[in-house]
Amino acid sequence: MKKTGTLNAQLARVLAELGHGDAIVIADCGLPIPAGVERIDLALTQGIPSFVATLKVVLSEMQVEHAVMAKEVHPANTALAADTEALLGEHIPVRLVSHADFKTLTRNVRAVVRTGEASPYANVILYSGVVF
Repeated sequence: MKKTGTLNAQLARVLAELGHGDAIVIADCGLPIPAGVERIDLALTQGIPSFVATLKVVLSEMQVEHAVMAKEVHPANTALAADTEALLGEHIPVRLVSHADFKTLTRNVRAVVRTGEASPYANVILYSGVVF
């Protein structure tokens, strides 16, 4: 049995396989997942696991170069936007796009991690960096 880090085998595999520029999405339970994109479904019930808890775990293992969020998160879900930006910190730039453009970008990601989050626009695309 694995002692530390991500215990979900599918998520651990995807994180280990990421190369520079690859992307994954941490998503609420309502984001449509494009056909052909791997779905890592962690959702148990509304709110479990939360978007923020899932993002913390992923950020503990993934080198993130930059991120993308829907600009609609700011008026609709200010607390989650602030929590996300605080977790990403000032060294990870966040680009804001329309929600429609965000959904288009999800067509080219390696995987979507579906959480139980049930609040508006609780989604982020994380682009992999390198550790050297």
